[in-house]
Amino acid sequence: MADLRTPVRPILKWAGGKRQLLPELRPFYPRTFERYFEPFLGSGAVFLDLHNAGLLDGRSVFLSDINADVIGCYRTVRDEAESVIAALRAHDRRYRSASGAYFYKVRDEVFNPMRREVHASGDPARAYTPALAAMLIFLNRTGFNGLFRLNARGAFNVPHGRHANPRICDEETLRAWSRVLGRPGVHLDVCSFEVVLERAGRGDFVYLDPPYAPVSGTARFTSYTAGGFDAIEQARLQRVVIQLTGRGASVLLSNSAAPQIRALYARDRRALKAGLQASTVSAQRAINSRASSRGPVTEFLITNVARRSV
Repeated sequence: MADLRTPVRPILKWAGGKRQLLPELRPFYPRTFERYFEPFLGSGAVFLDLHNAGLLDGRSVFLSDINADVIGCYRTVRDEAESVIAALRAHDRRYRSASGAYFYKVRDEVFNPMRREVHASGDPARAYTPALAAMLIFLNRTGFNGLFRLNARGAFNVPHGRHANPRICDEETLRAWSRVLGRPGVHLDVCSFEVVLERAGRGDFVYLDPPYAPVSGTARFTSYTAGGFDAIEQARLQRVVIQLTGRGASVLLSNSAAPQIRALYARDRRALKAGLQASTVSAQRAINSRASSRGPVTEFLITNVARRSV
């Protein structure tokens, strides 16, 4: 029987988000699995796709990210959705009258100072407030192309975007996220991919969407965390992926078609011996600051799951 629930959409726009790539990903969802792990949560598009299809019903779900702002925002929406909505309504009204000037006022005079205090607390995700979560959502919805970028001082520095009529306060989607994240068995944590995946094993499904490897020397658009995600991190992730296959987990990973990713997964003997296969798909990306440089790009899907018809 088809699942008739109302689809839940992401509340954050995300550079490299997977909504448009879902038709390419679905054939690699395993037919059956025990628990679900997504350690690079971002906008949560794949998590929501599985939820909307009813594939997570009754299962333990481990959602995590090293980005404490993302997890702090989601936890606050889960626990205090109505307070976040009330704050977003106020931002919506003020933005309509002042647009870019209001964006920069919030970013520089309120969000970054408040965010700095929260990150000095030692547990920033737990210290997130409805006001801070609402500002993050507001800046995300009105900033440039859904980027989350930090400068060398750790301040959020994404510029104002060009939006004719941004949807700043999507009340029903925020309430739906609150319900989904509040379901029994859904875990939401700040931790590295290595830590959370230590518990994944036989019968589990792991989806990995790390910050993409740059395809050229000028293709670095975000500093997702203060430490970044460089070639060393990509190699660490590859080792964890190989370990997961050895433990019997179903793994699906997306990344750019950069030479280093090809070397790690399509040419590395250990990856091939583990049963990992890399295929290419075309995706539309709009991160480049020059419109003339945006368009279809080739990306990798890497998995040990046999493709099936859907």
